Amino acid sequence: MALEVDPAPAGTVVRALPAEGPSRPEHAEDFTALASIVRSSGLLRRRYGYYWAKLIAVPVVTILSIGLFLVLGDSWWQLFTAVLFAFVFTQIAFLGHDAAHRQIFRSGRWNDWTSLVIGNLFVGMSYGWWQHKHTRHHANPNREGVDPDIDLPVVAFTPAQATVPRPPVFRWVIGHQGWFFFPILLLEGLSLHASSVRRVLSRAPVQRRPVEIAFLAVRILGFLALVFVVLSPGKAAVFLAVQLGLFGFYMGMSFAPNHKGMPLVPHDLKIDFLRRQVLMSRNIHGSRVLDFMMGGLNYQIEHHLFPSMPRPHLRRAAPTIREFCTTAGVLYTETTLIESYAIVTRYINRVGLGEKDPFACPLVELRATPGAIILTRPRA
Repeated sequence: MALEVDPAPAGTVVRALPAEGPSRPEHAEDFTALASIVRSSGLLRRRYGYYWAKLIAVPVVTILSIGLFLVLGDSWWQLFTAVLFAFVFTQIAFLGHDAAHRQIFRSGRWNDWTSLVIGNLFVGMSYGWWQHKHTRHHANPNREGVDPDIDLPVVAFTPAQATVPRPPVFRWVIGHQGWFFFPILLLEGLSLHASSVRRVLSRAPVQRRPVEIAFLAVRILGFLALVFVVLSPGKAAVFLAVQLGLFGFYMGMSFAPNHKGMPLVPHDLKIDFLRRQVLMSRNIHGSRVLDFMMGGLNYQIEHHLFPSMPRPHLRRAAPTIREFCTTAGVLYTETTLIESYAIVTRYINRVGLGEKDPFACPLVELRATPGAIILTRPRA
């Protein structure tokens, strides 16, 4: 089994090489073997103490933050409170993400209600909308035409998206979109709220729609009322701009390094589960402080392979999964946080300029034969 590598200046080279024969059924068994190792290590067991501490902290920290807001009153010092709210709401959203992935309780119903209360009532983000979107992403990360996370209206993530006819000004923006991507994240918080409201008020299927509408109304309208009652209109507008902007920026900066700039998958290319999740994901290595700040999303490979694995176990599982992938000849990509942002910027700019990126998107034009093996090499 040969490894084909191009001398690309940066990024990851991916090639599909024909297997020795019409199929390689053992590839389907790779994940089964890995899952057995992980399960026997106890890494899938629940962490009730860890999560109950966080669940109790959610209302406590929220009440304390509101109390601080009331004490400061109509003051420009509230801009620091806006930063605090952005941080608190993002951390609460991470906990809702864990519940939605069944990491907290054995009962699916308990996890659903936990995520619904956390997402809708505390963060102002529809659980039903997020679940529909995020489930499709997990099933097919970076698959063209399927993964909603690479199908955004303001950024072109694939060469095909970059070639869509646009007015000259928009073409210039797309050509430099890598530099605009991170500032655009300042609008992500507003977009999350708007998408949530639009989903629950539309005809799209949403389980427990009345509850979602009620919780969103209490959270969004109640927070707006609190801000405008305590602050003068000018200060309130600035407060909301800072809070929503930083909330969206923090969320976006936590999710952006995970898949952007990793290989794209053509719609009709079939890849076994292990490679589909590992090759399209990137880990960010760092300290436990980074783990906390990113809500465990820096262990994206482990999370995609085992979505129900409790967040505290992701760091422990990483060495085992890295070793298994190395033995199986599957690239396990990890880098630093700063380098990941640089990779994302370079990649998005190159897509916007219309380049067929030789390291990040070779699968776009690839039509692999049955039983193809995906092999990779990390960036130089």
